[in-house]
Amino acid sequence: MKISEINNEFIKQYKINEQPSSVPKNQINDNVVLEEKVSISSISRDIKLAQKAIAELPDIREEKVRELKEQIEQGSYIVSGEKIAEKIFSDFSFDIMF
Repeated sequence: MKISEINNEFIKQYKINEQPSSVPKNQINDNVVLEEKVSISSISRDIKLAQKAIAELPDIREEKVRELKEQIEQGSYIVSGEKIAEKIFSDFSFDIMF
């Protein structure tokens, strides 16, 4: 029994199977090419732009703070009890709704 001849056939087949395929992994046959696509909806883009715009806004409105400081220093700043009550009530009713 000649084992060397059988082994040579196996080795030849192994070498054929080992060679890389010339067809790219994303191509199944000549007519079909697989692709990966990512699409972002227009709403997502709008949200991203809004987030960017908000991030660029200052945390403190300097002009508003300056105006209030001037009013307090001059003694012309008047606290309206009605406005405070409205604000408290609007915050309270918002919490109840959710």
